[in-house]
Amino acid sequence: MIEPVTPDAQAGILDLNNRHAVELSWLEPQRLAALVGEAFHARRVGEAEAFLMAFDQDADYDSPNFAWFRERYPRFVYVDRVVVDPAARGRGHARALYLDLFEKAAQAGHTVVTCEVNAEPPNPASDAFHAAMDFEQVGSAALHGGEKKVRYFAKRL
Repeated sequence: MIEPVTPDAQAGILDLNNRHAVELSWLEPQRLAALVGEAFHARRVGEAEAFLMAFDQDADYDSPNFAWFRERYPRFVYVDRVVVDPAARGRGHARALYLDLFEKAAQAGHTVVTCEVNAEPPNPASDAFHAAMDFEQVGSAALHGGEKKVRYFAKRL
């Protein structure tokens, strides 16, 4: 069952996020709470089997990836982070979270959902997932002095 990321669920979400900090980036409790408060959509499966957090173009968010989309799209929803606990993989949680987001975005009048996927370090599972969800590459960037490379994707709703 998909539920909002409520304050009482944030400890589990923080733990899940930080176990995947290489892919997502480390968060402190206060930063997670601020991001959830700013999010267009923040949902979880179970206590912390999986979660997704997305922002729209009006968010007060300092991510360079978010800024890349803001410079190119007047209106969009940006998936900032999505993760599934390894013990819960293969159950369709990521797909369900994305479908839930697509529905919410369409209801709000959005026509495009965006995200980035790591190219360096590579994330082949995420590549395959986003291809299956009909995302198309729309750009790329090197971040942190070239230590991290990402590819930008968009899906028309």
